[in-house]
Amino acid sequence: MAYSELIKSFKAIRMYMRQFFVYGFKSREELADKSLRSYDNEKRRVESWLGDYMRFRQQRGGKSVFLSLDSRALCYNPFYHAYKAASFTKNDISLYFLLMDLLQDKRSYTLPQLLTRLDSDYLAFFLDPQPFNEATLRGKLKEYTELGILKSIKEGKSYRYQLFEDHLDLSSWKTAIAYFSEAAPLGVVGSYLLERYKKKEKQVFSFKHRYLLFALDEIILYELLTAIRDQVTVQLSILRADNRPYKNVVVPLMIYTSTQSGRQYLAGRNEHALHASFFRLDNIVEVKRLGKSRHYQKYSEEFAQQRTRIWGVSMGQGSLEKLSMELKVKPYESYIVERLEREKRCGTLEQLTKSNWLFTCEVYDTMELVPWLRTFIGRIVSLKCDNPQVLERFYADLKAMQEMYEVEADAVQ
Repeated sequence: MAYSELIKSFKAIRMYMRQFFVYGFKSREELADKSLRSYDNEKRRVESWLGDYMRFRQQRGGKSVFLSLDSRALCYNPFYHAYKAASFTKNDISLYFLLMDLLQDKRSYTLPQLLTRLDSDYLAFFLDPQPFNEATLRGKLKEYTELGILKSIKEGKSYRYQLFEDHLDLSSWKTAIAYFSEAAPLGVVGSYLLERYKKKEKQVFSFKHRYLLFALDEIILYELLTAIRDQVTVQLSILRADNRPYKNVVVPLMIYTSTQSGRQYLAGRNEHALHASFFRLDNIVEVKRLGKSRHYQKYSEEFAQQRTRIWGVSMGQGSLEKLSMELKVKPYESYIVERLEREKRCGTLEQLTKSNWLFTCEVYDTMELVPWLRTFIGRIVSLKCDNPQVLERFYADLKAMQEMYEVEADAVQ
């Protein structure tokens, strides 16, 4: 099959774009999931959208492809291009333009009337016309109505269709849309709205921390958000570390977004589990709706209580663990106390003496605190935790750091 820039399925191109952007060291043979030809076609598609950012590196195992983007220098997220390259059939595009032209008179028509007008006013002038059948037209009318392109009016047992008149003036919202498209979940919606303007002006916003890659997860995010809204159970197809998928049936409850890494997670409850689990959206390949959940309200209420004791995106074994950390803060280091107040989340902070402060928290997985605890090395007077593995991990990290820098053990105490 000849190479085409348009795509039928977003799954494959999403995987390749992530590989090129995040890793960029794998050769053609290592990345080819099905065949080398498939890899070449997907690479050409990415290059057609992101050619200015594509680079090549010659390595021992062969030439590798990677994407090099400076998020601070970009006005618009280039990954949104992938959403605007969906393939279509010749009947799809023909029917769309014919219907838009036919309905420009702002009148309403029934399905039989539309079929008659299409045949007499349009297809009759073609040398080899391909008539549209009633089922095809009915499906397209339903699709365009759901998309907001057409408006349906019920008349007895049938429907009349007319072009939806959009009187919305977005000119005063342009700046807000520009910000939304780059900073908010489902920003691809803002990207489409910006295309209403004939001229794309230079973006007025600049971002220090910007997570471009997660634009590729917008379809998965949308499907999960609608599942949460409709309170339905879904079957997730999730990639393991070895890139093999497995299935998991869960009731979606909430989406979490990390302000540090930009990663997005789904909090979902499996009917056989006693508490919620978290799934990274970039590992979810497909979301399949299964039907209304009978336990959504119960799971939602339980999670609302549990999430007040979640430090990050883990509930560990489902039981609470207590951690306390005493720190020595010099009188002129008030910024440390301010930082503790700002970052303590569900923990509490208590002043013991003029220079000593006590941080305590009770959460489901204290192991999640370890990276944060490391940032206070040199100020920690004592550290206690119900989970002994946390203390083992913390002191093992200290020992590894000592060995790395060849520091005497008593010098860091």
